[in-house]
This record gives sequence, C-alpha cells and structure tokens, in this order.
Amino acid sequence: MSDASTTGRRRRSPARLLVASLVGALLLGVSGCAGGDQGGRGRPSVVVTTNILGDITRNIVGDEAEVSVLMQAGADPHSFGVSAPQAASIERADLVVYNGLGLEENVLRHVEAAEEAGVSTLAVGEAVDPLTYTAGASADEPDPHFWTDPQRVGKAVGLIADQVAEHVRGVDKAVVGKNASAYGTQVTDLASWMRKQFDVIPSEQRQLVTNHHVFGYLAQRFGFRIVGAVIPSGTTLASPSASDLTSLSTAIETAGVKAIFADSSQPDRLARVLKRESDIEVDVVPLFSESLTEKGEGAATYLEMMRANTRSISMGLGTE
Repeated sequence: MSDASTTGRRRRSPARLLVASLVGALLLGVSGCAGGDQGGRGRPSVVVTTNILGDITRNIVGDEAEVSVLMQAGADPHSFGVSAPQAASIERADLVVYNGLGLEENVLRHVEAAEEAGVSTLAVGEAVDPLTYTAGASADEPDPHFWTDPQRVGKAVGLIADQVAEHVRGVDKAVVGKNASAYGTQVTDLASWMRKQFDVIPSEQRQLVTNHHVFGYLAQRFGFRIVGAVIPSGTTLASPSASDLTSLSTAIETAGVKAIFADSSQPDRLARVLKRESDIEVDVVPLFSESLTEKGEGAATYLEMMRANTRSISMGLGTE
C-alpha cells in the first residue's frame, strides 16, 4: 500500500509540475500586462503624422523612445490615410506630434480620438505663429506649410522637445534637451545659408508660381512674392478651373515669371499645361515641398530637402 501510494505520488509529480508551471506563466503574463509593460505598450513611443515632422522629431528624441512616422516617403499629406495598426498605435502613444491647421485631412479624426482618450498631443503648426492664405479658394484659412520657414522650424524644435520631456515616460530629459539644442543649431545654420543664397537674387526676380499654395512662409521670411498657384488652394485635393488657369497665365506674362515650381510628390501635368497656355518661355522646376524622399533621392531629411529647394529656386530664377 505504501509502495503503491509512493508510486502514485511519483507518477502525479510531473503533472503537478506542469500545472504549477502553467499557473506561474499565467501569473507572470498578468503581472506583465498590469505592470512593467504598461498596458502592452512596450517602449515609450512618440507617433508623428508627417515624415517631415518625423525627421525633426527623431533628431530630438534620439534613442530615448520609439518614434513611429505614419506618412510614407513621397506621400501627399493632404490625402494619405492610416492603416488599422497605425490607428491603434496613435491611441497607444505617449505623445502624438502632428502638423495641424488642416494638413492631415484624413488623419485628424484619429488624432482627435486619441486626444479624447487621454493621449498627449502636439499640433505644431498652431504654435509657431501660423499665417493665413491671402488669395484663392483657401483665402483667410490657416496655412499649414510652416516648415518652409526654417526659423519657425527652430521654434518647433523647442516645442517638441518640451512636450517629449513632459509626456514621454522614462526619457532622459537632459539627453532630449542636448539633442534639441544640437539640431536647433543646424536649423539656425540652414536659415543663415538660405538667406545668403537668396540675397543673390534681385528683388524684382523673387517671384514664385507653384503647383498649389505651399511656399507662403518661405516667401514671407526671404522676401519673395507669390504670383499665384496652378491649383489656387492650400490643398492638392482641389482642382483649378479653366478661368483659374487663364488668370494665372496672364499674371505670369505680366510679371515676367521665369519658372513654375511643381511639387515633386505630385504630377506636374497641370504646370506643363499652364506653360503651354502662356506666350512666354517658362521652365517647370520640381521642388520637394510636402514630403521627404527615400534615402538617396534628394530629400531624405528636412535639412537636405530645404537645401535642395534653395538650390532649385535659385537655379529656376536664373541665379545659378
């Protein structure tokens, strides 16, 4: 009886060990979900809507947190949307950095939902002294394209750094501050370099015609005049009428404009149509205006994009 009982206990021992192991694993899983993983979020995370702001934010955050950028290289911020996993990442983020002022037309509802759920958000464009459009279909509406002015971007760097330090759990605030200072210096140097390049252009030649109204901030900062836009709106989702094209063609001829600057992320068909409509010789020059590119394609970072655009504008206006 004793031997049989001992044998039974020995046979049951592995089963008991298995049950104990399973219970331990379950308890560990519950503990992980409730504690160290903070709701399954893993590393602290910052979600950024546009790739331009994404590059700026990565330079500030460094290795202190995961920075996820929703917008693919080459995409149009006015029309890009997010996948279900990306929408979920917005709701799990420690901080959401977005442009605002109506730029991310298909993403804003997800940002607003996350904000209502308690996620910290930063609308950068609203905090850097935004301009309003003065003409076209978007007249009197806020202009979201602030990044064409590097001085406003310098202000944005400080704002993003402050929000990261305040809302992103576990970051080293000193490191974030150091990163922001170093990157801010690069942006300041960019602004100085751009001014030197543009100072070479005679004031009467500082005239811009673009695919849509996107360079108002650059024009204000560096003394350019916006003659008009092929799409007379602040969004690429609008369409020009025949009368719009006729009016712009007349304005180009009157002003003696030398080039139309077309957004590199959008087909320049309309700009070329306008070129054929006018009686003067005008070049169509591509600019990187609303999206970064893949590495090696000319505008993989914000700094690279702005330097490329400065050279293209100078060349298009005949100063290089």
